[in-house]
Amino acid sequence: MNNTHDTKFVVCLRNDEYPVSLERHKIYQILPDEDAAQDGDLRIIDESGEDYLYPRTWFAPIALPDQIEFSFRQTA
Repeated sequence: MNNTHDTKFVVCLRNDEYPVSLERHKIYQILPDEDAAQDGDLRIIDESGEDYLYPRTWFAPIALPDQIEFSFRQTA
């Protein structure tokens, strides 16, 4: 994932170390965090509703249609 600055949403590919906090194949919102990105991590709003750092390799970036992104932001 090279453009994490532009990526607002990702799909979880792995959750083996945090099965309660992350669901595979679920869409998660990311928050900008330059320090985390430099360390190879993403700041994810996980199942707890809080933001935590997770390895970038556990996620794939996705682009959502505007209507879905708007809806997601209203409930996230």
